[in-house]
Amino acid sequence: MTHTLHTQNAIRTLTNAFAPLSCLIGAARNGSFSFTLVDEHGIARRSERLYPEQYASAAPLQAIIDRTRQALVA
Repeated sequence: MTHTLHTQNAIRTLTNAFAPLSCLIGAARNGSFSFTLVDEHGIARRSERLYPEQYASAAPLQAIIDRTRQALVA
């Protein structure tokens, strides 16, 4: 699987994991990308950059999702 497919799968997973928040994707380069979670008022709640080793497999990506969910409720 290429970086592009891994990236697309990760973006889809993040978008689904944090709905109803909007997941904005930006600054994609060299296989990495950033995501920003935005609430219904357009306020950014969390932003993070992901690298290929963090989203190429399910376990590291799930750890990021779990950590981000904890940060959102804190």
